[in-house]
Amino acid sequence: MKRTAGSSGTLPIKVWSRPVVWEIVVAMVVVAATIIVAGLGRGVAEAQAGAAQGDQNELTIESDSNLPDAYPHTPYELRFRARNGIPVLHWRVVKISRRGEPLGDLPPGLKLEDSGLLHGEPERSGEFQFTVAVIDGSGSPGGVQKNFVLRVKSALMLDWKSGAHVNGSRIEGTVAVTNTTQDDMDLTFDVKAMAENGRATEIGYQHFVLKRGTIAMVLPFGENLPHGGYLVRVDAVGEVAAKNLIYREALQTPGPLHVNVGP
Repeated sequence: MKRTAGSSGTLPIKVWSRPVVWEIVVAMVVVAATIIVAGLGRGVAEAQAGAAQGDQNELTIESDSNLPDAYPHTPYELRFRARNGIPVLHWRVVKISRRGEPLGDLPPGLKLEDSGLLHGEPERSGEFQFTVAVIDGSGSPGGVQKNFVLRVKSALMLDWKSGAHVNGSRIEGTVAVTNTTQDDMDLTFDVKAMAENGRATEIGYQHFVLKRGTIAMVLPFGENLPHGGYLVRVDAVGEVAAKNLIYREALQTPGPLHVNVGP
């Protein structure tokens, strides 16, 4: 600013009006808030990224809860899979829950190795539920646990195909027989109609070698019967003499079938 004649030599002081001062204060507050919010946003993003990275590195059992079916006295092998974790991984069956409650176990005849290999030959059919844990090199005592279901299906299976039914004075039907084992078996197939007085009449019989891997072979049965009500029972016995194994399966109608014609 240019000095005027007679002045004392000091520069004049500019006095801001109150509205201008408030505008400057508000602008400074907005800038400060923007900086704080931006910093918080970066912090949240970094925290989320860290959590996501932690999830990606977390030890996880990948194997599906429903394991492939097994069959009695037939070799079974499966290796459990896990993702992430610190080597080396150690596997085991958990028989007591963290609450102290008993848990299920493997089918008899199967064993889980420390390496995660499940193998053996199941001794009987059924549905088995059990819990498996994997522990990595971090030393965490509990590790990661997961529940599994393994169904051991019957080696010799019978199913109604057309089902037992009355046709005039005749009771007849078909049955599907399956051999899921790796062995040929000597099969005896027997069907009886049991009258209300306890008398049993043969209405189907076959004896032959049922080849290994046979699926749903259809076996017919049928016979003319006197007037009356009959329960129909199907029995199948498969023998593998070389291994001293015998398999048995049976079917029966839920109620009597009535023959209303005939003597």
